[in-house]
Amino acid sequence: MSPSIDDSPPKTLLVEGGAAAREIAVRRREAQDGKKGPGIFWLGGFKSDMRGTKAQALDQWGAAQGRAVTRFDYSGHGESGGKFTDGTIGLWLEEALAVYRSFCREPQVVVGSSMGGWIALLLAARLRELKDAAPLAGMVLIAPAVDFTEELMWKKFDAEVKREIKLKGQWSRPSEYSAEPYVITRKLIEEGRKHLLLDGLIETGCPVRILQGVNDPDVPWQHAAELVARFVSDDVVFTLIKDGDHRLSRPEDLERLTAAVAEF
Repeated sequence: MSPSIDDSPPKTLLVEGGAAAREIAVRRREAQDGKKGPGIFWLGGFKSDMRGTKAQALDQWGAAQGRAVTRFDYSGHGESGGKFTDGTIGLWLEEALAVYRSFCREPQVVVGSSMGGWIALLLAARLRELKDAAPLAGMVLIAPAVDFTEELMWKKFDAEVKREIKLKGQWSRPSEYSAEPYVITRKLIEEGRKHLLLDGLIETGCPVRILQGVNDPDVPWQHAAELVARFVSDDVVFTLIKDGDHRLSRPEDLERLTAAVAEF
């Protein structure tokens, strides 16, 4: 029998700085006594939350393995406080760092999906500056949308959309994954430029596994291939899934995901 999904009320972590204080919802499954292996730290995507298919599957797999699992929602997402339109890459990075330092004591495998892949790499850089943070045992990136605000949004927007963002401060982008559009703010675009990674070299200090669908309409596989070229010396394995889409949430995709995590 597979472990049940953790549906208990989340813990909350008050995070201050950058914007108004906001309460971040966190679910932490502790490791079972006597079980070894690094914990799992989940970083979700843009407009997704910790109740998504991949996050839930990882939580159940971690429970079956006796591994600690930490999931949370960025501000303006899921069960956390704050407004989505106040969010920026830097703000969500600060929240990820606060949750990591508050809840993680053992080495961690950081799993980042889409935008979470970008934040995972930024988080690794911040953790390397800290002496008292739990070390990274590995990293698994799923369709990593590194620099997406610039490379996959701004540079692909037409002149009319760019003008609306500049003049009105935001633009509502239709979504294939939700009935509600994504609100893209000028603040998100402009602040994102402070965190771009594809114009330099990347070093995480841990092994990295990347899963990417060839049929991904949101993060082209060529974008992920460009990311791979930026790693300096990390052990990187790049897996292309020929019939894979952006979500990579089919049973066979989830098996690939847990197999990648199980390497560490």
